[in-house]
Amino acid sequence: MRQKSRHAKITMNAHPKDTGDMSHKDTLFQCEMSDPGDFVFDDRVVSVFPDMINRSVPGYGLIVPMTGMLARRYAQENTVLYDLGCSLGAVSIAMRAAVRRPGIKIVAVDSSADMIRRLKELLEDDAALKTPEIRAVQQDITQTSIENASVVVLNFTLQFLQPDQRNALLSRIASGLVPGGILILSEKVRFQDEVEQALQTTWHHDFKKTQGYSELEIAQKRDALENVMKPDSMEQHRDRLKSVGFERVSPWFQGFNFVSMVAFRNSSDAV
Repeated sequence: MRQKSRHAKITMNAHPKDTGDMSHKDTLFQCEMSDPGDFVFDDRVVSVFPDMINRSVPGYGLIVPMTGMLARRYAQENTVLYDLGCSLGAVSIAMRAAVRRPGIKIVAVDSSADMIRRLKELLEDDAALKTPEIRAVQQDITQTSIENASVVVLNFTLQFLQPDQRNALLSRIASGLVPGGILILSEKVRFQDEVEQALQTTWHHDFKKTQGYSELEIAQKRDALENVMKPDSMEQHRDRLKSVGFERVSPWFQGFNFVSMVAFRNSSDAV
Protein backbone atom coordinates (compact mmCIF):
# COMPACT_ATOMS: atom_id res chain seq x y z
CA MET A 1 0.00 0.00 0.00
CA ARG A 2 1.36 3.42 -0.95
CA GLN A 3 2.17 5.83 1.87
CA LYS A 4 -0.59 8.35 2.47
CA SER A 5 0.12 12.06 2.09
CA ARG A 6 -1.73 15.29 2.63
CA HIS A 7 -3.80 16.00 -0.46
CA ALA A 8 -3.72 19.34 -2.21
CA LYS A 9 -7.02 20.45 -3.74
CA ILE A 10 -7.31 19.72 -7.47
CA THR A 11 -9.74 21.79 -9.49
CA MET A 12 -11.47 20.36 -12.53
CA ASN A 13 -10.77 23.44 -14.65
CA ALA A 14 -7.22 24.59 -15.22
CA HIS A 15 -6.31 28.09 -14.10
CA PRO A 16 -6.13 30.39 -17.17
CA LYS A 17 -2.41 30.79 -16.69
CA ASP A 18 -1.97 27.03 -16.85
CA THR A 19 -2.38 27.13 -20.59
CA GLY A 20 -1.88 30.74 -21.60
CA ASP A 21 -4.26 33.57 -22.41
CA MET A 22 -7.68 32.07 -23.13
CA SER A 23 -8.84 35.26 -24.88
CA HIS A 24 -7.16 34.33 -28.18
CA LYS A 25 -9.54 32.29 -30.31
CA ASP A 26 -8.21 29.77 -32.80
CA THR A 27 -8.96 31.11 -36.29
CA LEU A 28 -5.78 29.84 -37.99
CA PHE A 29 -7.62 27.70 -40.54
CA GLN A 30 -10.70 29.89 -40.95
CA CYS A 31 -9.77 31.24 -44.39
CA GLU A 32 -9.48 28.97 -47.39
CA MET A 33 -5.87 28.13 -48.33
CA SER A 34 -4.55 26.58 -51.51
CA ASP A 35 -2.07 24.62 -49.37
CA PRO A 36 -2.28 24.71 -45.56
CA GLY A 37 1.28 23.32 -45.30
CA ASP A 38 2.49 21.14 -42.46
CA PHE A 39 1.37 21.98 -38.94
CA VAL A 40 4.10 23.76 -36.95
CA PHE A 41 4.14 24.79 -33.28
CA ASP A 42 5.18 28.37 -34.04
CA ASP A 43 4.22 31.70 -32.47
CA ARG A 44 0.87 31.72 -34.34
CA VAL A 45 -0.09 28.38 -32.79
CA VAL A 46 1.23 29.45 -29.38
CA SER A 47 -1.05 32.49 -29.38
CA VAL A 48 -4.18 30.35 -29.79
CA PHE A 49 -3.00 27.02 -28.36
CA PRO A 50 -5.20 26.93 -25.22
CA ASP A 51 -8.34 27.54 -27.24
CA MET A 52 -7.22 25.17 -30.01
CA ILE A 53 -6.50 22.18 -27.81
CA ASN A 54 -9.55 22.61 -25.58
CA ARG A 55 -11.84 22.76 -28.63
CA SER A 56 -10.04 19.94 -30.47
CA VAL A 57 -9.37 17.29 -27.82
CA PRO A 58 -12.44 15.86 -26.06
CA GLY A 59 -11.91 15.81 -22.31
CA TYR A 60 -8.72 17.87 -22.31
CA GLY A 61 -10.06 19.97 -19.43
CA LEU A 62 -10.35 16.75 -17.40
CA ILE A 63 -7.13 15.06 -18.51
CA VAL A 64 -4.88 17.89 -17.29
CA PRO A 65 -6.05 18.08 -13.64
CA MET A 66 -6.40 14.30 -13.41
CA THR A 67 -2.79 13.98 -14.55
CA GLY A 68 -1.99 16.14 -11.55
CA MET A 69 -4.04 13.80 -9.36
CA LEU A 70 -2.16 10.76 -10.66
CA ALA A 71 1.15 12.52 -10.12
CA ARG A 72 0.13 13.28 -6.55
CA ARG A 73 -0.41 9.56 -5.90
CA TYR A 74 2.78 8.25 -7.55
CA ALA A 75 5.32 11.07 -7.12
CA GLN A 76 8.07 10.12 -4.67
CA GLU A 77 10.26 12.23 -2.43
CA ASN A 78 13.48 13.61 -3.93
CA THR A 79 12.62 12.59 -7.49
CA VAL A 80 11.94 14.35 -10.78
CA LEU A 81 8.63 14.75 -12.61
CA TYR A 82 9.04 15.14 -16.38
CA ASP A 83 6.55 16.79 -18.74
CA LEU A 84 7.82 15.88 -22.21
CA GLY A 85 6.33 17.94 -25.02
CA CYS A 86 5.03 20.35 -22.41
CA SER A 87 3.64 23.05 -24.76
CA LEU A 88 2.50 25.87 -22.43
CA GLY A 89 3.00 23.81 -19.30
CA ALA A 90 -0.58 22.95 -18.33
CA VAL A 91 0.44 19.51 -17.06
CA SER A 92 3.53 20.84 -15.26
CA ILE A 93 1.45 23.45 -13.47
CA ALA A 94 -1.21 20.86 -12.59
CA MET A 95 1.48 18.62 -11.09
CA ARG A 96 2.99 21.53 -9.18
CA ALA A 97 -0.41 22.35 -7.69
CA ALA A 98 -1.10 18.73 -6.72
CA VAL A 99 2.21 17.31 -5.49
CA ARG A 100 3.35 18.18 -1.98
CA ARG A 101 6.25 15.81 -1.36
CA PRO A 102 9.66 17.18 -0.35
CA GLY A 103 12.53 17.36 -2.80
CA ILE A 104 10.38 17.24 -5.94
CA LYS A 105 11.65 18.82 -9.16
CA ILE A 106 9.56 19.37 -12.30
CA VAL A 107 11.21 19.52 -15.72
CA ALA A 108 9.10 20.75 -18.65
CA VAL A 109 10.61 20.08 -22.07
CA ASP A 110 9.50 21.17 -25.54
CA SER A 111 11.31 21.54 -28.86
CA SER A 112 9.37 24.69 -29.77
CA ALA A 113 11.25 27.86 -28.85
CA ASP A 114 8.00 29.83 -29.03
CA MET A 115 6.26 27.48 -26.60
CA ILE A 116 9.10 27.57 -24.08
CA ARG A 117 9.46 31.34 -24.28
CA ARG A 118 5.76 31.80 -23.54
CA LEU A 119 5.85 29.19 -20.76
CA LYS A 120 8.71 31.01 -19.05
CA GLU A 121 6.68 34.23 -19.22
CA LEU A 122 3.70 32.48 -17.64
CA LEU A 123 5.83 31.03 -14.87
CA GLU A 124 7.35 34.43 -14.10
CA ASP A 125 3.87 35.95 -13.88
CA ASP A 126 2.47 33.20 -11.65
CA ALA A 127 2.93 34.29 -8.05
CA ALA A 128 0.41 31.84 -6.57
CA LEU A 129 2.66 28.78 -6.38
CA LYS A 130 6.44 28.77 -6.56
CA THR A 131 7.24 25.28 -5.32
CA PRO A 132 8.09 22.82 -6.59
CA GLU A 133 10.04 24.83 -9.14
CA ILE A 134 9.29 24.16 -12.80
CA ARG A 135 12.36 24.21 -15.03
CA ALA A 136 11.37 24.93 -18.64
CA VAL A 137 13.81 23.53 -21.21
CA GLN A 138 13.86 23.92 -24.97
CA GLN A 139 15.10 20.60 -26.30
CA ASP A 140 14.19 17.75 -28.61
CA ILE A 141 12.64 15.27 -26.17
CA THR A 142 14.40 12.40 -27.94
CA GLN A 143 17.61 13.92 -26.54
CA THR A 144 16.35 14.51 -22.99
CA SER A 145 18.04 12.52 -20.24
CA ILE A 146 15.50 10.83 -17.96
CA GLU A 147 17.01 10.30 -14.53
CA ASN A 148 15.58 9.61 -11.06
CA ALA A 149 12.02 10.03 -12.37
CA SER A 150 8.94 8.96 -10.44
CA VAL A 151 6.45 10.41 -12.97
CA VAL A 152 6.91 11.02 -16.70
CA VAL A 153 4.11 12.52 -18.79
CA LEU A 154 3.71 12.42 -22.57
CA ASN A 155 0.53 14.45 -23.12
CA PHE A 156 -0.38 14.14 -26.82
CA THR A 157 3.32 14.19 -27.71
CA LEU A 158 4.41 10.72 -28.82
CA GLN A 159 2.14 10.92 -31.89
CA PHE A 160 4.29 13.76 -33.27
CA LEU A 161 7.51 11.75 -33.17
CA GLN A 162 8.63 9.68 -36.12
CA PRO A 163 7.44 6.08 -35.56
CA ASP A 164 11.03 4.79 -35.51
CA GLN A 165 11.87 7.17 -32.62
CA ARG A 166 9.11 6.07 -30.28
CA ASN A 167 10.57 2.81 -28.97
CA ALA A 168 13.89 4.42 -28.09
CA LEU A 169 12.23 7.26 -26.15
CA LEU A 170 9.95 4.92 -24.21
CA SER A 171 12.88 2.64 -23.44
CA ARG A 172 14.85 5.57 -21.98
CA ILE A 173 11.82 6.60 -19.94
CA ALA A 174 11.42 3.07 -18.56
CA SER A 175 15.11 2.95 -17.68
CA GLY A 176 14.97 6.37 -16.01
CA LEU A 177 12.03 5.59 -13.72
CA VAL A 178 12.67 4.73 -10.09
CA PRO A 179 10.93 1.64 -8.68
CA GLY A 180 7.23 2.47 -8.38
CA GLY A 181 7.46 5.20 -11.03
CA ILE A 182 4.87 5.64 -13.79
CA LEU A 183 4.43 6.95 -17.30
CA ILE A 184 1.20 8.82 -18.08
CA LEU A 185 0.62 8.63 -21.82
CA SER A 186 -2.20 10.49 -23.57
CA GLU A 187 -2.63 10.07 -27.31
CA LYS A 188 -4.98 10.22 -30.24
CA VAL A 189 -5.42 6.61 -31.32
CA ARG A 190 -6.56 4.82 -34.42
CA PHE A 191 -8.66 1.68 -34.44
CA GLN A 192 -7.79 -1.52 -36.25
CA ASP A 193 -11.45 -2.21 -36.96
CA GLU A 194 -12.41 -0.05 -39.96
CA VAL A 195 -16.01 0.45 -38.82
CA GLU A 196 -14.88 1.53 -35.36
CA GLN A 197 -12.34 3.91 -36.88
CA ALA A 198 -15.03 5.46 -39.06
CA LEU A 199 -17.42 5.84 -36.13
CA GLN A 200 -14.87 7.46 -33.82
CA THR A 201 -13.65 9.80 -36.57
CA THR A 202 -17.21 10.89 -37.32
CA TRP A 203 -17.99 11.50 -33.66
CA HIS A 204 -14.80 13.51 -33.19
CA HIS A 205 -15.68 15.53 -36.30
CA ASP A 206 -19.11 16.26 -34.81
CA PHE A 207 -17.48 17.23 -31.50
CA LYS A 208 -15.30 19.84 -33.22
CA LYS A 209 -18.35 21.27 -34.98
CA THR A 210 -20.11 21.66 -31.63
CA GLN A 211 -17.02 23.59 -30.47
CA GLY A 212 -17.54 26.14 -33.24
CA TYR A 213 -15.16 24.87 -35.92
CA SER A 214 -16.42 25.00 -39.50
CA GLU A 215 -16.12 22.19 -42.04
CA LEU A 216 -13.40 24.22 -43.79
CA GLU A 217 -11.38 24.67 -40.60
CA ILE A 218 -11.65 20.99 -39.73
CA ALA A 219 -10.59 19.88 -43.21
CA GLN A 220 -7.66 22.29 -43.50
CA LYS A 221 -6.29 21.46 -40.06
CA ARG A 222 -6.61 17.75 -40.85
CA ASP A 223 -4.58 18.29 -44.02
CA ALA A 224 -1.94 20.27 -42.08
CA LEU A 225 -1.60 17.49 -39.49
CA GLU A 226 -1.58 14.60 -41.97
CA ASN A 227 2.20 14.47 -42.40
CA VAL A 228 3.24 15.37 -38.85
CA MET A 229 0.89 13.39 -36.59
CA LYS A 230 0.87 9.60 -36.89
CA PRO A 231 -1.43 7.95 -34.32
CA ASP A 232 -0.96 4.36 -33.20
CA SER A 233 -3.60 1.83 -32.15
CA MET A 234 -4.09 0.85 -28.51
CA GLU A 235 -2.69 -2.56 -29.39
CA GLN A 236 0.49 -0.93 -30.69
CA HIS A 237 0.81 1.19 -27.58
CA ARG A 238 0.40 -1.81 -25.27
CA ASP A 239 2.85 -3.97 -27.23
CA ARG A 240 5.44 -1.21 -27.44
CA LEU A 241 5.21 -0.29 -23.75
CA LYS A 242 5.52 -3.93 -22.68
CA SER A 243 8.44 -4.49 -25.06
CA VAL A 244 10.49 -1.77 -23.31
CA GLY A 245 9.81 -3.01 -19.79
CA PHE A 246 6.38 -1.79 -18.63
CA GLU A 247 4.45 -4.68 -17.09
CA ARG A 248 1.01 -3.12 -16.87
CA VAL A 249 -0.84 -0.58 -19.04
CA SER A 250 -4.10 0.75 -17.61
CA PRO A 251 -6.27 3.13 -19.67
CA TRP A 252 -8.18 5.53 -17.44
CA PHE A 253 -9.85 7.86 -19.97
CA GLN A 254 -11.28 7.73 -23.47
CA GLY A 255 -13.06 10.50 -25.34
CA PHE A 256 -13.81 9.24 -28.85
CA ASN A 257 -10.39 8.56 -30.41
CA PHE A 258 -8.40 10.18 -27.59
CA VAL A 259 -7.09 7.97 -24.80
CA SER A 260 -5.03 8.43 -21.65
CA MET A 261 -3.29 5.52 -19.93
CA VAL A 262 -0.88 4.79 -17.09
CA ALA A 263 2.06 2.44 -17.63
CA PHE A 264 3.76 0.74 -14.66
CA ARG A 265 7.23 -0.78 -14.63
CA ASN A 266 6.09 -3.19 -11.89
CA SER A 267 2.51 -4.39 -11.62
CA SER A 268 2.82 -4.58 -7.83
CA ASP A 269 3.23 -0.78 -7.72
CA ALA A 270 -0.15 -0.14 -9.36
CA VAL A 271 -2.21 -0.08 -6.14
